[in-house]
Amino acid sequence: MNFLAHLHLATLANSSLLGNLMADFVRGNPHNDWPQPVAAGILLHRRIDVMTDSLPEVRAARRYFREETYRVAPITLDVIWDHFLARHWQQIVPEISLPTFLTEARAVIQPELPSTPERFQNLNRYLWTERWMENYAEAPYLEKVLSGMASRRPRLAALSDSYQDFTAHYHQFATLFWQFYPRMMAQAAQQQL
Repeated sequence: MNFLAHLHLATLANSSLLGNLMADFVRGNPHNDWPQPVAAGILLHRRIDVMTDSLPEVRAARRYFREETYRVAPITLDVIWDHFLARHWQQIVPEISLPTFLTEARAVIQPELPSTPERFQNLNRYLWTERWMENYAEAPYLEKVLSGMASRRPRLAALSDSYQDFTAHYHQFATLFWQFYPRMMAQAAQQQL
């Protein structure tokens, strides 16, 4: 899962939005450095990542990547799942628009930013103002996202090529998303993640 799905599942689970969004920037035991709700959010994010990677649908999705992009498939899939969530937001979350959801999430997270890791603060300088999560709804935007990630991390250069796998198997990825994401939503709402 990427940014949007983590925020959405955190909301359903009544978990810290800050902790869930910041988790990839925190190492070790979060209880050592963060208040309990934030630490619990970080741990929820980590559980979601482990759970998602082990789902049969996600393992099946990896088979749609070519040999040269297979290694980066988990990263690409995280972005792909956010695409389908953003694209079908009104169907999945009819009670609140995506822009309103993101405005409310930002209002919760932004006041806490000064106490967060600098790399996370830097991410937040762009994440909200450039409307990344809203733009995920448009498939061509993912090419820009994946190419940008590849350029910042040369050992992940295959990410830019993985956009081809996404477009070639778009409908298969969509089918898999609809098979597992509603189940994850229900588990989040029942505090079972």
